[in-house]
Amino acid sequence: MSASADVAALSALAHIASGEKAVHVICLGLSALDQVWRVDRPFAGGSEKIKAIEYGTLGGGMAANASIAVAKLGASVAFWGRAGDDAAGHEMTSAFTAEGVDVENFRLFPGGRSSVSGIIVDSSGERQIVNFRGLFPEAADWLPLQAVAQASSVLADPRWVEGAATLFGDARARGIPTVLDGDMADAEVFERLLPLTDHAIFSEPALTAFASSADDKSLAALARFGCRVVAVTRGEGGVSWYEDRRLHRQAAYAVEVVDTTGAGDVFHGAYALAIGAGLEVRAAMAFSAATAAMKCRHAGGRNGIPGINECLAFMRTTL
Repeated sequence: MSASADVAALSALAHIASGEKAVHVICLGLSALDQVWRVDRPFAGGSEKIKAIEYGTLGGGMAANASIAVAKLGASVAFWGRAGDDAAGHEMTSAFTAEGVDVENFRLFPGGRSSVSGIIVDSSGERQIVNFRGLFPEAADWLPLQAVAQASSVLADPRWVEGAATLFGDARARGIPTVLDGDMADAEVFERLLPLTDHAIFSEPALTAFASSADDKSLAALARFGCRVVAVTRGEGGVSWYEDRRLHRQAAYAVEVVDTTGAGDVFHGAYALAIGAGLEVRAAMAFSAATAAMKCRHAGGRNGIPGINECLAFMRTTL
């Protein structure tokens, strides 16, 4: 960002922190219960047993973590999603409520099964994840689309395709920005959702799987779907994006990494907030990169997400 863009961006975000500017984000998609083991080293492959240093159970899921990020950053947020009417579903509901996330439309289906993940985090902060995605109806006809009119932006991950398509279609008709968390999914999922997406932000593995490469040229090629912005997050390599027929880059903020779990989710939540607040894309990318970097200094997918003022102070001292 240029110096003038820095000042404008920080000023706009400060208005959210002070309560002068109201921003409301709807996040839709996966909520999972994460069982996390911290280890000295990951599995090397084959049959083996390793010792855990720590263990904990935490709420997770891409759009779910994004909603927590929005709430911790100080904006209003609702999570729309599905779970089973089981112990995991109720535990996730309680975790959302404790963080101030609106869960009126987080539906617990009788007879359904909630999504649960097992996560191994090694001493360098890298992780291995196995996820059971849950069992619940795909239909999205129960979503209260009239509530979309109150949103500043909407975000969805690719785990509930009918829900994401329904939400994005309505938001598009109202002129409300749509943000897609481009995590791993079948090609047909992206082919359906990208034409409804204003801001598509992929992980490197997902972009490679969908476009056969995660290089910058792949971003330009995806412009055929009509997205305003197509981006890819690269961890320590920062983020690259294609906008207005040009490629752009934002460097990662250097921090001592403890755990990368949830960093991409936090990035997406911060980005949806920033776009909903009216920030330009370059400023939104910088803010999102800073928020995700700060999270990586703490263990767990939701621990260490900063408030806006904390993030602004970090950006002022590290830009």
